[in-house]
Amino acid sequence: MGWVVLGLIVVVVVWLIMTYNGLVAMRQRVNQAFADIDVQLKQRHDLIPNLVETVKGYASHEKETFDAVIKARNQAQSASGPHDQAVAEQQLTGAVGRLLALGEAYPDLKASANFQQLQQDLGNVEDKLAAARRFFNNAVSEFNAAIQAFPAVFFAPQMGFSPREFFDVGEETRAQIEVAPTVKF
Repeated sequence: MGWVVLGLIVVVVVWLIMTYNGLVAMRQRVNQAFADIDVQLKQRHDLIPNLVETVKGYASHEKETFDAVIKARNQAQSASGPHDQAVAEQQLTGAVGRLLALGEAYPDLKASANFQQLQQDLGNVEDKLAAARRFFNNAVSEFNAAIQAFPAVFFAPQMGFSPREFFDVGEETRAQIEVAPTVKF
């Protein structure tokens, strides 16, 4: 009888250790995925001043557009947490979109090899960023499901595991960014 109880205790302890280690690994995967987003955002933020300077060379009187891009970039760089970063990045995307739209009004700018290369580089970063966001949201989904599943739901909060936020802009912001920006020349 004593061996059976001892065996059950050992099984429960081993199961708790394995569950805990699995949750730690999932939390690390979420943290790594968020770090990957940060890397892509930094590359994006590093490209934007070059893009602004290139456009300034052809359309120096578009100060309002340049200021909006720089302001949005600064806000995006200082944002923290998935939701705040997502909102700031969407505002930056809109501002950069207006900046890129200037290429249509200035044929010399549109034909510039530097402008074309920056557009291509920015497109590549955007693709990598979209993939990093998908990976992050998938990792968050798996982690949140694991800590909310039976029986981990009973002890995960006590061990410091809490649900993580998705990289999502939210309904209100989504409605705002779905409206196409107006560009006036």
